[in-house]
Parts: sequence; structure tokens; C-alpha cells
Amino acid sequence: MARVIAIDGPSGSGKSSTSKRVGAALGFLHVDSGALYRIMTWQCLEKGVDTQDESAVAACANEVEVECRAEGGAIAYYVGGEPPGERIRTPEINAHASHVAKVKEVRERITALLRGMTRYGDLVVEGRDITTAVFPDSPARFYLTASAEARAARRQKEEVEKGIANQSAEAVKESLLARDAIDSTRKYAPLKKADGALEIDSTALTLDQVVETVLAALPAEWRTER
Repeated sequence: MARVIAIDGPSGSGKSSTSKRVGAALGFLHVDSGALYRIMTWQCLEKGVDTQDESAVAACANEVEVECRAEGGAIAYYVGGEPPGERIRTPEINAHASHVAKVKEVRERITALLRGMTRYGDLVVEGRDITTAVFPDSPARFYLTASAEARAARRQKEEVEKGIANQSAEAVKESLLARDAIDSTRKYAPLKKADGALEIDSTALTLDQVVETVLAALPAEWRTER
């Protein structure tokens, strides 16, 4: 049976960087669950769907065909035979993603997709409900967090480096906090720390320190295979 490392946390907490590094260290495939919600959001916006209309969002998302492939140490996604790329990483997508992600039917479909990925092998999966709803029985569950200021600074730097936006740190912070509020209060699979998950505050830690903390906390038999 495939092993799964589950990592949850809000935007900018270091989930992606940590998950990629942990996956590379262990030979586990990195899975970005958030990209699936972004894909659904992108497709809703492309088709002119009101993301506040849950029934319309559910209907649209049900029609989106996402192909998953194991490539370069990660699960890559394709829509219409092409990778979405930076089209799902814009401020517009950020503003609508939480509305799409709170729709029960969307979450159920993506949860099924994520669970099905174990057929590709061992996984390190990052998201917002991986430890609580998708893989709640994994013996390796982590919740990453950081101060709002640190998270906003990281996200702003990432956006500027990718050339997809040039928002102020304060604007990025407001966007993150707004998404936190929606994600943590939604009715279905809200963002929260799972009982038994190891919480890691990355505010004052380097990426190397966070990665080593995760690796050190894995089941002993997983660590001995490094």
C-alpha cells in the first residue's frame, strides 16, 4: 500500500516548498491539491460561472476533465491535453478559489481524485483538508503555519518573481486573511489542525529546518529508507 505524507496549512505557510523538498528526499511524488481547486475555479471563470452560485459551480466542475500524470517527481495536471501553467496562479483565481472550494460536490470530487493518486506510488500531499478529510489515517500528518506578515511577504515575493502580479504586501496580506476566514469557517472540510497532526510554525524557521522537522517526525521505518 502506498504511503502518504499529509501536509495542511494556510497560504504562504510553506506547504509547497516543504512538500517538494520532502518528496525529493524520500522519492515520494509531490501532490498539490490546491492546484485542482484552482483548475476548477479557472474553468468556472472561463465559462462565465458565478462562483457564488454553488449549484452552478458544482455543475461546471463536474464537467471538467482533469488528466493526472506522474512526471518529474510530482503529479502533473492536464486540462484539454495542456498544463494550466500560470493561468491558475493569478490574483483573480486567488479571489475566487475559496468560494469554489467550499462547494461540497467540488470537494468530494477532488477528494476522490486525490485518493486515487495512490496508484502512482508514495505521495506527499499538501492542501487544506488532507490531514482531516482526505488522508486522516496517515501516520505522517503535519500542519504548517506562520504569521500573517511572514506569509504575505512570501506570497508577494513569489508573485513578483513569477511576474504575475505586483501587489503591495498589505494587499497580499488582506487577500490571505480573507481566504483564511472563508477556508476555516466553511461547512464542509474546513481548514483546521487535525487531532494528532504535528504543528510547525515556520515564521522564524528556514526551509531546511522545516524539512528536517518533518523528516525527523516520520515513522521510523520510513526514515531508515532515506
